[in-house]
Amino acid sequence: MASFVGKKYKLDKSENFDEYMKELGVGMVLRKMGNTVSPTVEVTVEGDTYTLTTTSTFKTSAISFKLGEEFDEETLDGRKVKSVITLDGNKLTQEQKGDKPSTIVREFNDNELITTLTIGSITSVRVYKAV
Repeated sequence: MASFVGKKYKLDKSENFDEYMKELGVGMVLRKMGNTVSPTVEVTVEGDTYTLTTTSTFKTSAISFKLGEEFDEETLDGRKVKSVITLDGNKLTQEQKGDKPSTIVREFNDNELITTLTIGSITSVRVYKAV
């Protein structure tokens, strides 16, 4: 069992997230909200199904998936995409396929989660601290 399962991580710092959201086509109002909230992320697992829950004062989102299997996802900004998530050590890599494909790499260690979001030439890094 991965060491990060069941731990909660709260956003501590964020770089270039506005540019990432802009590249996705997220409107200004949603971007302003996205830049002001400090979400908490938690990964749980039951059997071979993982659930990634993102909680904030603005919105809560949960996606459930099996590693390596494509699933339908509605993103926090309302886009409908197909995603595949794989696990390599303590790193979850999510490939989102849609109008604007993007990659989200979540790398967990004992006291933080580093999320690297990439779309085209734009990269955003968000660092979460274990709580």
